[in-house]
Amino acid sequence: MSDDASLRREAYSRGRRAERLAAWWLRLKGYRILARGWRSRLGEIDLIAKRGSVLVFVEVKRRNEEAAAMRAISLRQRQRIARAARLFLQQNPQFSLCACRFDALLLYPGRLPLHLPDVWREGG
Repeated sequence: MSDDASLRREAYSRGRRAERLAAWWLRLKGYRILARGWRSRLGEIDLIAKRGSVLVFVEVKRRNEEAAAMRAISLRQRQRIARAARLFLQQNPQFSLCACRFDALLLYPGRLPLHLPDVWREGG
């Protein structure tokens, strides 16, 4: 097995652990997790959660510092997440009356998870 494949597998595993921790954190804040690692042909959404009438599409980033985690959410990635969110809503019309937002949940060593609600808008 190549070193590249092993590094990719390790990064994937770290990402999934980060998503589990993020889901746990959101549950503590009163969110119900609807999906983890939701994939479509248009993109992947790390977490989809709901609290009250708000449906939240969450991007989870694990980095060594907060600024690096925020920088890791590129414009291209936000656009992919927004397209995937539209598809999710088309496939799940029971959520059509929910207010939707895009959140980030940042994880970095030595700190509690940082949940940033409504961190970007679709098209922005």
